[in-house]
Amino acid sequence: MRVLALIATYNEERFIGGCLEHLFAHGVEAYLCDNQSTDRTVEIAARYLGAGLRGIEEIPRDGTFHWRRILRRKEALAAELDADWFLHLDADEVPLPPQSDQTLAEALAEVDAYGYNVVEFSEFTFVPTREAPSHDHPDFRRTMRWYYPFAPTSLHLVRAWKRQDQSVDLATTGGHIVSFHAWRLWPRRFRLRHYIFLSREQAARKYVGKVYDPEELRDGWHGWRSTLTAEAIRLPSQAELRTTCSDDDLDPSSPRKTHWLLWNGT
Repeated sequence: MRVLALIATYNEERFIGGCLEHLFAHGVEAYLCDNQSTDRTVEIAARYLGAGLRGIEEIPRDGTFHWRRILRRKEALAAELDADWFLHLDADEVPLPPQSDQTLAEALAEVDAYGYNVVEFSEFTFVPTREAPSHDHPDFRRTMRWYYPFAPTSLHLVRAWKRQDQSVDLATTGGHIVSFHAWRLWPRRFRLRHYIFLSREQAARKYVGKVYDPEELRDGWHGWRSTLTAEAIRLPSQAELRTTCSDDDLDPSSPRKTHWLLWNGT
C-alpha cells in the first residue's frame, strides 16, 4: 500500500531532513509544497528526491502567508498524485502509529483492511522550558522531552485519509479535519508529536513579524501567532508539563484547550 505525506514548508531547514527520514522509516513517501523558503529547506529536501521524496513544487508567497491557498493545493494534489492514503503534515510534526510495534504504513494498512477511510491524531505539543530553554539543534527530539496534550475540540486532527474518487476538503477547517462524503473514522487515534518551537529565539524567527492573509484573520485563523511579539514569548516551567522517555508513554488524557502562551502562569 502506498502512503504519501503532503508537506508544506517555509524556512524549515531545522526540521525537514528529520521529518523526511522519519516518514521514510515508517514506509511513507513525501511530496513537498514549499512556500518560497529563503533558507536551506529546498536544498536539504532535494537530497531525498528519488529516495522517498516524490517531488518539490514552489507555491508563491508574495510576502504574505496564504494558508488557504496551500491547503487548496494539497486538496488538488490528493486527486492528482498516485497513492492509496494521504497524510496532511507540517515539517515540525512527527506522526506516529497507535503503538510502536507497527510502522505508519502498517497501521494505515490495518485501518484500510477494516474498511475505515480517515484517521484522527492525538496531538502532543513539545516546548522548551525555563529549566532547559534551548533545543535548536538536530538532536532536539532526544533533548526536548516536556510536552502537553493539546485538543481544543473533541475532534481535533483528522489528517490521514484514503484516496477518494471525489474531491476532499482541507481548507474549510484550516487543515485540521479532512472532509468528504461517506467518512468512516477509525476508532483508535494515532499520535502526533508537534515541536511548536525549539527556543525563544527560534520562536521569534518563526512567528514574529509574519504577515498573514487578512481574509484568514477575519475568519479567526492563526490566533496568537498573528500578534506574537518577542517580549511575549515566555517559557513554561517543567512542573506545568508532562515528561516522556519514549513514544509509548505519551499521555493524551486531560488535554489542554489552549497553547502555552494563553495559560495563566507567568
